[in-house]
Amino acid sequence: MFAHTLLTTNPRLPSPLFAAKLTPESALSRRSRAFTSSCSSLFLRPNLRSNGFKLKSSTVPGSVEGGDTESGSLVKGLKLGGMFGVWYLLNIYYNIFNKQVLKVYPYPATVTAFQLGCGTFMIAIMWLLKLHPRPKFAPSQFSVIVQLAAAHTLGNLLTNVSLGRVNVSFTHTIKAMEPFFTVLLSVLLLGEWPSLWIVCSLLPIVAGVSLASSTEASFNWIGFCSAMASNVTNQSRNVLSKKFMVGKEALDNINLFSVITIISFILLVPVAILIDGFKFTPSQLQIATSQGLSVKKFCIMSLLAGVCLHSYQQVSYMILEMVSPVTHSVGNCVKRVVVITSSIIFFKTPVSPLNSLGTATALAGVYLYTRAKKVKVKPNPKTS
Repeated sequence: MFAHTLLTTNPRLPSPLFAAKLTPESALSRRSRAFTSSCSSLFLRPNLRSNGFKLKSSTVPGSVEGGDTESGSLVKGLKLGGMFGVWYLLNIYYNIFNKQVLKVYPYPATVTAFQLGCGTFMIAIMWLLKLHPRPKFAPSQFSVIVQLAAAHTLGNLLTNVSLGRVNVSFTHTIKAMEPFFTVLLSVLLLGEWPSLWIVCSLLPIVAGVSLASSTEASFNWIGFCSAMASNVTNQSRNVLSKKFMVGKEALDNINLFSVITIISFILLVPVAILIDGFKFTPSQLQIATSQGLSVKKFCIMSLLAGVCLHSYQQVSYMILEMVSPVTHSVGNCVKRVVVITSSIIFFKTPVSPLNSLGTATALAGVYLYTRAKKVKVKPNPKTS
């Protein structure tokens, strides 16, 4: 029916399909049959995957398929916007819950191990319910994954050390230095040299962090150095992940993150016991009670912090599969602004004008860095 409609656009001429039946064989009928055959091959092509035929979309304006495409884009946009909102919200709650726990329970290694344990439990449920396919990797890949897990472990541990020592807003201001270490490690490990625009974008980041550090009321060297070291370890993990994901048998983002989380938990448990001792005794939990936080509330906040940590990292990886790395970096920059602002409001952190200027300068530099990366990835026109 579709082919017949296309072939009878002029009502005064008989359709070639009927002409072939009503008239003797002639040059006209042979041309008509050739035209019909070409139309059939143009609009009806075999679909090898479904062993049937697939109708190609026409170029008629306002077609049904065009409407479906527009509605599909709208749904995808709404889904992506919702995922960004969930990503930010989980980040806010994680930092609030985590800071409250670390205030009354100064054992960052134990807290981090517990959070990674929550993530391991959630991953097991994900694979058990078949919400995501289980990973398959060769034994030769295991050594690389362990290196990534070690960097992931140190990154989370050092971040919690910093959050326990200084304000949440200051920790995230220092972590705005991540692009600087990304560029440095990409040069050292991958041999990728940055463009001039990227180098220029790093200057306000360094200047802003320096200004914010010099005017921070909660500044201390342990908090500062641990946050800076977490930048090194986290970006080492990201650069090594990029190098690892090049292989043909590479894991997808979610499974790679899941395997790294499980190994990190296994690595950190004995280290936490060695550093902190076994701190989940009733007498140790009474420390939280003595500082104005009940044991029940402490346990709930610890659990929620662990769930939020794994959930926001999982959503981040899901977003990364849907958008370009540059778009993800811009979203991460906005996320840092949201987290810093919300933590200042919730904890009523005193912020001086110079400290605000330093934080704003550093975040502006991060945004410029994401734009510079976009300029860098644009292919240069070459004449063939």
